[in-house]
Amino acid sequence: MELVKNIFFNTDKLVENTTVKISYTGILFQNNAEEVYIHYGFGMNWNGTCEKQMEKTELGFQVEIDLPEDETFNFCFKDNNDNWDNNNCENYIFPIEKVQNTLVVTEQEEFSLTPSRRLRKSYIWSKKIRLAVYKIITYIPKLISGNYKRKIKNV
Repeated sequence: MELVKNIFFNTDKLVENTTVKISYTGILFQNNAEEVYIHYGFGMNWNGTCEKQMEKTELGFQVEIDLPEDETFNFCFKDNNDNWDNNNCENYIFPIEKVQNTLVVTEQEEFSLTPSRRLRKSYIWSKKIRLAVYKIITYIPKLISGNYKRKIKNV
């Protein structure tokens, strides 16, 4: 997934307590830097600031980062000549989503199929309505223009 031009993540969204792989093909890669480092931290105050060397590949520089429980993932890049890519002094900042546990049913909660049956009925009705609208849109103009012919079965 491309989140910003020349920065790719191996996932659709950043989720706490997971590992994310970052691929970088920005200005430092385009200028043939030999080494690129990612300088990163978490939250509004850049908690746990760290720097890791990225692995150079044909597809850009890549690194894996473990995401903690925090609000944001902040980072920028620098090469071995101390040239920086920091998003025009604004850094790259992405939200970290919380783990969703709402689908887990505990033993204490009652389990009911009533809402799902209602959902299924409304889904079936919406399919029927869409089919009816499709038939009306398709066959009414043919009937009006006279281009509609019924197939006659040979007995």
